[in-house]
This record gives sequence, C-alpha cells and structure tokens, in this order.
Amino acid sequence: MKECIRILLIDDHSLFRESLVRLLETEPDFEVVARCSTVAEGRQALVVSAVDVVLLDYDLGVEVGTDLLARLGFRGSDTKVIMVTAGMGASATLDAVNAGVSGIVLKHSDPRHLIEAIHRVAAGETWWDSGILRPATAGGKVEGDPPARARSLTERQRHVLRSILDGLTNKEIAARLQASETSVKSTIQELFHKAGVRTRSQLVRVAIERYSVEWLNEASRHAPE
Repeated sequence: MKECIRILLIDDHSLFRESLVRLLETEPDFEVVARCSTVAEGRQALVVSAVDVVLLDYDLGVEVGTDLLARLGFRGSDTKVIMVTAGMGASATLDAVNAGVSGIVLKHSDPRHLIEAIHRVAAGETWWDSGILRPATAGGKVEGDPPARARSLTERQRHVLRSILDGLTNKEIAARLQASETSVKSTIQELFHKAGVRTRSQLVRVAIERYSVEWLNEASRHAPE
C-alpha cells in the first residue's frame, strides 16, 4: 500500500478550492488535511497538521502566496510547495523559485498534470508547466546575490537544462534530444556538479538566481526547435 501524501490547499476561490478537493480525493494515496483561503489560515494549518505538499495559489485577493513562502522559509524544508495559479509574472515567478517552491502548475492545465506534479514533487522531484519559467529566465540575475563566476556549459548541457526548465522528465528529455536516458542522467549529474547542487529543484533555483544570463539566455539561443 502506497504511503499517503498529505496535502494542504490554500486558495481564496471557494468554488475552485472545493472542486480541487473533490479531484484530489479521487486519488487513493492523497489526503487533504486542510483547506484554507488566506495566508494566516495556511500558517495555522501548517502548525497543527503534518503536511507533505502545499498547493498554493499565487493571487489570494489582498495577499499573494509568496508571502507565506517568505514567512515560513520553505527552502530546504520537508514540506514541498506547488504554486497552482492562473498566471504569474516573471518577477513573481522568480520570487517563488527563490523562496523554494518545487513546482508551478497553471489552473487551466489538464487535471492529470496536477496529479502527476503532486506525485513527483512529493518524491523529491520538480514540476514546471511548459514554458512557465521562460519569462523568468530573461531578466538577468536576482538582485542581492553576489556575481557568480559562470562555468560555461556544453551544448548538450544547455539543451538538458532548458528541458528541465520546460518541466520534462528524463525520458522526455531523451526523446527530445534523441539520446539515451543514461546519457541524460549523466548530463544532469554534470550540471549538478557545475552548479554545486544535489537536486533538480536546487539546480533550477541556482540556474535562475546566479547564471540566468550565462546559462539560460544562452540556452534559449541554442535550444532545439
């Protein structure tokens, strides 16, 4: 029997929130431990309940979801966060990535994508809806970080990094590049080494925070069609 994934849902639209709860409850290994409409309610729920994955809306009326991320410090936490949003600007996306989110899912996406995103994020992976990170990679480094001496990427490494930012799995990256999964895994390990990280979510954050000009803009120029 699969271990249950405990989910906290934070969204200020009651109709969407309750519809999403009904969807999640169809999955036998999902448990919705709380549903909230504000950042304050979400903070309290995290105090009293053990949560594996938070599904967090960005636009919460007078608040934004990143307020919760900033206050609680999710970077390095066992509790993972997926932003479920109608849309986010480049600055907001950068804020969310910097605060430690493990995924972003658009509300108009296929519900099956959200189910898969929850499973993957709960397992320690990441999920980025296709194209969601592209605007965020065009604006340069995040203010406040000291300039990093970039280690240049090979063409293969650039293509793999761009595919990770597009939310592709290793199998999908292999198909895109017409390479083996073993080769893709090896390239990802090379990227981990160059970025000084150990996970895909850390790689995404470091690539955007420190190397957006050197790696990501370059990757967009060289990425295959």
